[in-house]
Amino acid sequence: MPLDEGFIGREYPPSSPYEVSREKIREFADAVKDDSPLYRDADSARAAGYPDVIAPPTFAMRLAMTAQDAVVGDDQLGLDYDRVVHGHQAFRHHRPIRAGDVLTAVVHVDDIKARAGNDFLTVRAEIGTVDGEPVCTATSTLVARGTAEEGEQA
Repeated sequence: MPLDEGFIGREYPPSSPYEVSREKIREFADAVKDDSPLYRDADSARAAGYPDVIAPPTFAMRLAMTAQDAVVGDDQLGLDYDRVVHGHQAFRHHRPIRAGDVLTAVVHVDDIKARAGNDFLTVRAEIGTVDGEPVCTATSTLVARGTAEEGEQA
């Protein structure tokens, strides 16, 4: 069943607040095999001009994925997640994510297109502090394979 294009422009409520800890940053840096002292040592981070350790740029995906769960789990959209592959990811950082941040994400459905029998869903997560400071914009394209109507092209 094709995705409902009426969802374009829809905004979902903010995710629950997520407190960024030094430990979570270190764990993420370990997982991506990045040994930068900026991700592990507060003195090194302060020497570089940051108030505390910062997170690797792709750490924002933790929050973006959580926010996207609202879209993926919306039964009215009609997304068959068993058929989904990740097609594209982009980040626009307004400032680094850092230890001590308390962040939320608001997800938006920016586009839905059908191509070659596949549905392309583009979602944008606006990640910011609970005080409203923008931190990162994460844009993802999910591809639902074989779900579009035959003959549809965008």
